Amino acid sequence: MAFLRNLFILFSLFFPSNSHLSPSTKPTFNLLRPSIAAIHDLLPQYGFPKGLIPNAVKSYSISPDGSFSVELDRPCYVQFDELVFYDKEIRGKLRYGSVSDVSGIQAKKLFLWLSVTGMTLDSDSGMIEFHVGALSQKLPAKQFEVIPNCKNKGCQDFRVYSRFGSM
Repeated sequence: MAFLRNLFILFSLFFPSNSHLSPSTKPTFNLLRPSIAAIHDLLPQYGFPKGLIPNAVKSYSISPDGSFSVELDRPCYVQFDELVFYDKEIRGKLRYGSVSDVSGIQAKKLFLWLSVTGMTLDSDSGMIEFHVGALSQKLPAKQFEVIPNCKNKGCQDFRVYSRFGSM
């Protein structure tokens, strides 16, 4: 009998009742590793560097099948090799060395915003391949080791060039 009671208590910790929540409130918990406080600490366990997600994480959840949701404080921009936009909610499916079904991340290529749909780690070369539909681009994983700051506006470092050099 004590075993069943302990099982019930354990079950209620992982699956709290939603009766006290408003329809817009979602419980957030981490079934995979309840002791980890930040998603940035979880990413290396899947082979990815900490800096794939900016610093404005409000909460996240991940299910046993790897489906995840990350909620940011606000939508924001981060400048890597390309300007990247993070929506307020990022979703996908995380497995060791890959993230699929990504939504909520866009990269600016020339003058177009392209949705990132997946990421694959190539640990032999130290590169991460970012998938944008049928296209992809590889970038060094080292570029994402530092957790980037979320910026409200997407500002690129534009320089004016004249025949005398940059101004």
